[in-house]
Amino acid sequence: MSGHVMVFAPDPQLTITIDQPANETEIHLHPGGQGVWQARMIRCLDVPVVLCAGLGGEIGQVLEPLLAGEGVELRAIHRESSSGGYVHDRRDGKRHEVAAATGHPLSRHELDELYNLALSEGLGAEVCILSGPGHPSLVAPEIYRRLAADLGRNGSRVVADLSGPHLAAVLDGGVSVLKVSSEELVRDGLATDDGEAELIRVIQALHAQGAEAVVVSRAEQPALVLIDGEMAQLDMPRLEVADPRGAGDSMTAGVAAILAEGGDIRLAVRTGAAAGALNVTRHGLGTGRPDAIAGLVGRVRLSPLQVDRQDRLTPDELAARTTRS
Repeated sequence: MSGHVMVFAPDPQLTITIDQPANETEIHLHPGGQGVWQARMIRCLDVPVVLCAGLGGEIGQVLEPLLAGEGVELRAIHRESSSGGYVHDRRDGKRHEVAAATGHPLSRHELDELYNLALSEGLGAEVCILSGPGHPSLVAPEIYRRLAADLGRNGSRVVADLSGPHLAAVLDGGVSVLKVSSEELVRDGLATDDGEAELIRVIQALHAQGAEAVVVSRAEQPALVLIDGEMAQLDMPRLEVADPRGAGDSMTAGVAAILAEGGDIRLAVRTGAAAGALNVTRHGLGTGRPDAIAGLVGRVRLSPLQVDRQDRLTPDELAARTTRS
């Protein structure tokens, strides 16, 4: 298979949603988690995708056929420990968490099996997405560092959508594209605030540490990107928001899909922005009509930003922030 994407999703989750769109209560079961939502959007863009995951326990038994029904090519290891999931109630139009189980960390043997599976599949893919675990404790950052390094040095383009220690780990391994939100950068102590000047300084330091291109999403504000050493912002039309969740994952998926098809990085980030914008107009993470996304791409603009070359954050300063956080 060529021109496809491998998504490393170590611990997909079972999502149970209680809804009441009319007069009757409905219960919906879906596979979820960052990697699943990214894979779903890649399929919406008509690009083949392989999902590498670990599944275990009763939840894993339910997840496997649900994932197979997503239209992605599932490659899974079967673990002894249980996968996680959550129950949400949105009968009043808002999302309320009823119960959640993060699942159990993968054992050393399970991680070895999943690593080998992802490496094998990733080496045959044009692009590999490294998506984060449902909880930081489930998969050690070192797994991500090794996977980014092994895939990258053997010709695969690695796209990482991570935060915290897992972000720091893949920078050490090296990535083609790093996607992170401004909220995550501030939460993790990498940025002192979400102002444009501070985020630009952080983006440049992330680039110096090992990310060829960097995309920082900023909720309702234009995303900031660094491509070929130059800063720009992604300008696009505003759309009414139905559900704000999932925009960042859809953006990452759009970037990976276009790169897998041989598109350049500028078209990739514009498509990612369009996919993320369309996703928030819908109820359903990682979903969207490909024709609607294509129609929005033409309205997305990369506007160059003037940067103060003297006001830079060094990689050592960024590393010190990581250590403190």
